[in-house]
Amino acid sequence: MNLKKSFLLAVSLALIFLAAWEIYLRSTMKSVMVIDDNQDLWAVQRHRVQDLTQDDVILTGSSRVLFNVQLDVWEQKIGRRPLQLANVGSSPLPVFHDLVNNTDFNGTILVGVSPGLFFSTTFPKAMPWEWPQSRVDHYHKRTYAQRSNHWLSMPLQKSFYFISAEEESGDDSVDLKAIVDRQTWGTRAIDSFPTTGNFGDIEADRNLRMTQLCATDTANARTIKNFWAAIMKGDATRPPDINGTTNFFLKDLEKFTARGGKVILLRSPSTGPVRLQENERLPRTIAWDSLVIKTKAPGYHFEDYPALSGFDCPEWSHLSGPDADIFTAALVDQMIADGVLQTNK
Repeated sequence: MNLKKSFLLAVSLALIFLAAWEIYLRSTMKSVMVIDDNQDLWAVQRHRVQDLTQDDVILTGSSRVLFNVQLDVWEQKIGRRPLQLANVGSSPLPVFHDLVNNTDFNGTILVGVSPGLFFSTTFPKAMPWEWPQSRVDHYHKRTYAQRSNHWLSMPLQKSFYFISAEEESGDDSVDLKAIVDRQTWGTRAIDSFPTTGNFGDIEADRNLRMTQLCATDTANARTIKNFWAAIMKGDATRPPDINGTTNFFLKDLEKFTARGGKVILLRSPSTGPVRLQENERLPRTIAWDSLVIKTKAPGYHFEDYPALSGFDCPEWSHLSGPDADIFTAALVDQMIADGVLQTNK
């Protein structure tokens, strides 16, 4: 067999296997075709900051801001759609620092305060800091080739399961790269640390909702609870840096407010063992009340408003899609009533 025939045979077999895998994934209906919430998707939204005005709102924080603040509901209430720059498992401080020091934006920034992440660290190599900082760095250094690759990949991600993935793939990710990465080769040890898998569906503008499976299937939610339990066990051995993180934030906040910017603090709901550990490790008096006093910023803690409380987080830390709609609507209504937000309708 000559080289040309060998090449054509290899290509044909590859296409046949990919087609078979795609057909299988579609037939099982166990997976969700998702957009990859990677650094390129984040960078597209970060780039939009340059066109925002004083009437606009930017959302920063960790995954609770991503899950719990629904952009559609916000837009219906206010008349303008907020910009979503929150990141999973992250401190909001690197992103806030970038917005303050590398833009002229003087509108409103909502800062999500998940105690274990907000007060975690300012150490550059710690994951809660390094993860969002890597996205900030990527935005400032990205090439035209990287931008083009992202735009070209979007239609494919929306059309094929086998390339549908998350940047941090879990055990249920179905794209081929994630499957290969999960394999053990030779005597390589298997990492036994629990994973969450994908339990949120994200859109092109980074509006994210909890999957229906996580919200209604207790077995699926249990896998995520196992992950939080492992994280909490590790957190218990790492003391938070309350003074360092607060002082870092206050310095940027002073610069931002000096040019006319406004900040809103948000403490989203948590339940079960996650809430218990937050209360024990970072009591409200030091992880919320003190921050609100020092910043003099309007703060919205879910425990202070009946309309923002009483929710049951299916996996202890985030709201289901329908509850997130209710939470967002109640939050925006309260901020409008307080004069913190103005409608643009």
